[in-house]
Amino acid sequence: MTTDLRITIIPKSDQLNADDLIGASRTIKITRVSLAAGDQPVAINYDGDEGKPYLPCKSMRRVLVTVWGADGNTFVGKSLTLYRDEKVTWGGLAVGGIRISHMSGIDKPVTMALTAAKASRKPFTVQPLKVLAGKPTPPEETSRKQDGESMSTPEQCLQIKDLLFRICGDDPAAMTATLEEITKGRITLETLGTTSTRFAALAIDRLTAKAQPAQET
Repeated sequence: MTTDLRITIIPKSDQLNADDLIGASRTIKITRVSLAAGDQPVAINYDGDEGKPYLPCKSMRRVLVTVWGADGNTFVGKSLTLYRDEKVTWGGLAVGGIRISHMSGIDKPVTMALTAAKASRKPFTVQPLKVLAGKPTPPEETSRKQDGESMSTPEQCLQIKDLLFRICGDDPAAMTATLEEITKGRITLETLGTTSTRFAALAIDRLTAKAQPAQET
């Protein structure tokens, strides 16, 4: 029998916090999406939220809209997995924040460019979340049920982002064009991982020949 100390560090709050995810990710099934005024205009209620809805930041709201569309009412019944990202900063300090690692309703990873800082974008990848018998299967269980085929973890997603950043550098046009090619299936992440630096440079030059620098909206 284990003594789980996580119950002693649950923050007192009216919303789900990054500190609630210390030590473990959490898979939730959405029951309601509502709008409100203020800096956190979207509230996502879920099964067992105990009055602490998930209030996604702007970057994660962009992820939700990109993957599921703009109508929040259609999110009800869908599921996603949340984890604590230690690298999220506020006021120049790494304070940790909530990120989405998996989402239901998709059959392959979805990668998009998100703003990391002013005039800087980095790729962000969401993995498919399996739903079995109407219930979401946490990523750890999913990997065991796919005949040995492991699912990407948040750490692996960070490795993918580092890989693309190494190839594309700080060039937002290169990053955006490369992500578009990945989304369309013309370039795979496996190809990026095994390609030579010279080939990568030629590919990026070709992709960005007509691309314009990405602008934050």
